[in-house]
Amino acid sequence: MTHYQTIATLFAIATTAVAFQTSPGLAFSSEAQQMCSGDAMRLCSSEIPDIPRIRACMVHKKAQVSPGCRAVMDREHAAATGSRKREAAAQ
Repeated sequence: MTHYQTIATLFAIATTAVAFQTSPGLAFSSEAQQMCSGDAMRLCSSEIPDIPRIRACMVHKKAQVSPGCRAVMDREHAAATGSRKREAAAQ
């Protein structure tokens, strides 16, 4: 595996952990990986392999991500927010 392929693979894994996750308890979304890997590589490659920094970078640059990635980010954020609200209401 070339150096570039190794970096690309690590980045794809990190990207999945990022975006795509607004809550650490959520499972990684294959849709998020598919829709956002290119954006994460383009916008936040300097943050690899630090997952929290990639996450922060993608959130910070959300206006620059592709429409598909933004839709996934919005859906996953809404799901995480709804989950937190349900947990708070149950207490």
